[in-house]
Amino acid sequence: MPIHCSLHHLTSYKYEEPVQLGPQVIRLRPASHSRTEVPSYSLKITPEKHFINWQQDPQGNFLARVVFPEPVREFSIEVDLIADMTTINPFDFFLEEFAQKALFHYPKSLEKDLKPFLVKSKQGGVFHRFFSQIPAVPEMQTNDFMVAVNRAVHDAVRYEIRLEPGVQTPTETLTKGSGSCRDSAWLLVHVMRYFGIAARFCSGYLIQLKADLEPIGDGAAGSVVDFTDLHAWTEIYLPGAGWVGLDPTSGLLAGEGHIPLCAAAHYKNAAPISGAILSDREIETEFKFEMSLQRIRETPRVTLPYSPEQAKKIEALGYELDQRLHARDVRLTMGGEPTFVSSTDMEAAEWNTDALGPTKGIFADQLLRKLYDHFSPGGFLHHGQGKWYPGEPLPRWAYTSYWREDGVPIWKIPLYLPIPAFTTAMAARNRENSSGSSRKIWAWAVIRSVRATRTFSTTCGRNAACR
Repeated sequence: MPIHCSLHHLTSYKYEEPVQLGPQVIRLRPASHSRTEVPSYSLKITPEKHFINWQQDPQGNFLARVVFPEPVREFSIEVDLIADMTTINPFDFFLEEFAQKALFHYPKSLEKDLKPFLVKSKQGGVFHRFFSQIPAVPEMQTNDFMVAVNRAVHDAVRYEIRLEPGVQTPTETLTKGSGSCRDSAWLLVHVMRYFGIAARFCSGYLIQLKADLEPIGDGAAGSVVDFTDLHAWTEIYLPGAGWVGLDPTSGLLAGEGHIPLCAAAHYKNAAPISGAILSDREIETEFKFEMSLQRIRETPRVTLPYSPEQAKKIEALGYELDQRLHARDVRLTMGGEPTFVSSTDMEAAEWNTDALGPTKGIFADQLLRKLYDHFSPGGFLHHGQGKWYPGEPLPRWAYTSYWREDGVPIWKIPLYLPIPAFTTAMAARNRENSSGSSRKIWAWAVIRSVRATRTFSTTCGRNAACR
């Protein structure tokens, strides 16, 4: 069941004196390829006296270009959005046939479109040694390949919060053995490109919610509190699937907690905010950054059911409704529809795909007659067409008993209640041995059954849905 979260993000700059800002480019709007639904989004910019133009870059990212006509003492950006945290299966995609195994090659026409994401920069010995040790080989399944490469980068880089601006080179990250999320993402971009896989750098929001239950055994505990922050990861292009997110910081694929804001061939074009101060000297600046997350809607689910107080209120409401119905003499009946399968041959076709078989019709008729003797003596039996569900090619069988509530018999001689011809034929076959003569008898009985019950032969036949 869904959880809706409200995310608030504030970035502000306060200057010691009025300054003239150049055009500011803000990349803080969820990208169109975000798999996490964002039903509500707002962007507030201070000071109010400004011009804003929404546009899209060559990769389709949303950019807000802001121009301030006058000097300002403060520049702040506030983002508020609501995210639907419905669980996403990151492997919910199909691959083209030629891309099922690594290392595949892109078609020439697609390769031209992906050219910026395939550019390989020159790397040193540290990178190449690491690259040669990655446990990825040709003919691996593509899903296994990308998981192995992502995991290799995760294991090679110890995560650290790094407040310095910029992104480390792949060699720096591997030499130090540590880096921030943006450093690991940039390293993975280069590794994938050396494998011939189109890759891009992605910046966005990360939402992590506290789990409802403690992990079993040695499972990862995850976040102990609800948490959100700016984050960076890598996206690779897989034919048939499109852009697939890999998070080397966690070693996992991107899921519902990853909300992409901007993806680009180079990290410089994916910065959340970029711009300049038009001044020849340094201006002292006070920087402020805040992010908060709040659950605003939460429906009961298997791992977090109704509380005892809620359950009591629901039960009390049920009793109140019963009293209202009783006061108005409203009477309700409830029916059930059990499904029966064989206890001895449950894998047989008749219990899985065939409408009928050697025993199903016999058992069904026997059950019907036992119910008839107990509930509806004096009624009559009907073997005919039952429900026809949308999407199913043929209707189901229905064995029905009808009787009068006042007890007046409709059918007085049970001996004359018909037994369906196909049931008789099946019983006959089960009694015979496997000799040629019995096979002829069975074939004759089936033909006779089809001729005698034309409705049966034309409306049921073989149907996986018939039971």
